[in-house]
Amino acid sequence: MLVAVISLAAMGAIFGIILGISSKKFHVEVDPRVEALLNILPGANCGACGMPGCAGFAEGVVAGTVKPSACVPGGKSLYEKIAEILGTEVSDYEERKVAQLLCQGGYGHAKMLYRYRGIPDCHAVLSAFKGPKACNYGCVRQGNCSRICPFGAIQMGADGLPVVDYYLCTGCNKCVLECPQSIIKLVGVSHLVNVRCINADKPKAAKAACSVACIKCRICEKNCPEDAVHVVPFRDGTVALIDYDKCTNCGICAAKCPTNAIDKISTLSEEVVMEMKEAVNSGCSKCEVCQ
Repeated sequence: MLVAVISLAAMGAIFGIILGISSKKFHVEVDPRVEALLNILPGANCGACGMPGCAGFAEGVVAGTVKPSACVPGGKSLYEKIAEILGTEVSDYEERKVAQLLCQGGYGHAKMLYRYRGIPDCHAVLSAFKGPKACNYGCVRQGNCSRICPFGAIQMGADGLPVVDYYLCTGCNKCVLECPQSIIKLVGVSHLVNVRCINADKPKAAKAACSVACIKCRICEKNCPEDAVHVVPFRDGTVALIDYDKCTNCGICAAKCPTNAIDKISTLSEEVVMEMKEAVNSGCSKCEVCQ
């Protein structure tokens, strides 16, 4: 028994010495600026900056491979703090972006071809004859974007369409990547006028499928004083698109649009209200089959 105890003690001492030597030999110095940045970052780990988390963002900023303005949830105030820590000037600030839905084909607007009673998943519903809506370009209303959003910024509305809370949205891009119809895009908060339709079909077919579809009448194009909106080639047809570099948010195109396919929203804030929720894996439909 005594031999065993002595042997274990000796082995423990040897391993302790080895670990001590290894910790000194392989020690990696951490730039104090990285730790300083971590203390002021939101801690959302949303990935909007293109890095796997806030730690990766902080290291990238210090290394000069990531722009400080890439942290969308932090806003301009955070960018100023980062510049202070790094001893640089505040410049090239990129405004906060939020998710905008390019579809208004909810209940009462979009024509339905059949009633879907399957797995509540956008990818699944599109596998059944391209979905129940007559419009092949619009939202299929199964809520993948709402489930994938880690900030609770997207909820399904009474008309079956996603509703974005711009104060909670961080522009993390997860909903954009998740949407199989590509009808969600990130737009700067200073851009208030948006075309809410990407139906590229000819006017008659588009209007037959949805009462608020873009019919390519070019009224928006003819009335825009800044030449900021044009009907351009899109996929297999055409659709109205806004040049945000030229748009001044006058709202004339929205007022003139005969189908209300263009709208103007209220002024948005640069600040984000951080509110994390448990993330749902991409593609999960909550069908409960796995339970």
